[in-house]
Amino acid sequence: MAMQERAVRTRTTLIRSAAEIFDADGFVAASISAISTRAGVSGGALHFHFPSKGALAEAIEAEAERRLQLITGRAEEPVDCPLRTLVDASHRLFDQLNRDIVLRAGFSLGCEAAWQGKVDLHAQWKDWIEETLVSAADRGVLADGTTAQDAATVVAASTVGFEALGRKNPEWLSPQRLGRFWRLMLPCLERAEVPLQKGTT
Repeated sequence: MAMQERAVRTRTTLIRSAAEIFDADGFVAASISAISTRAGVSGGALHFHFPSKGALAEAIEAEAERRLQLITGRAEEPVDCPLRTLVDASHRLFDQLNRDIVLRAGFSLGCEAAWQGKVDLHAQWKDWIEETLVSAADRGVLADGTTAQDAATVVAASTVGFEALGRKNPEWLSPQRLGRFWRLMLPCLERAEVPLQKGTT
């Protein structure tokens, strides 16, 4: 059991170390030796867990996908206020992008031209936004003339844009910046007679 636990810890450390290197240098420039050095393990130990740099990238994306699903709460029961769910999830996502290097690297890998991964976090985020806004439309809380698809396009493009800009300047991922976005956006999304509960932005 001790060996198994040590193997899990080593794998976790390698994933985090690779995420840090990929986030700083990009997939192409990242080297296996830099990752093993950052993780404090030998090259042989790294290859025991991950046969290639691509395998490490796949592991990062898979773990980032799991963390994104926790943020969006796909495993939870539907809630009564889809717009509040959307606002709260965006705040959780931005908070974790600031704190969680694996999640951030998973999103960054999706923008690497030289890396064709199996996981598209940006598409998953966009699809979840659209699902949430379709739910809002079904409940009659979207503003007249606003379609879930059009609203999803704007919200997804804006939040993904913040994520991209936040790679260079964390201010783009601040709660204040996101709060200003929602104060501008929500009046365009929600019907006047069903205002979003206060305190969500």
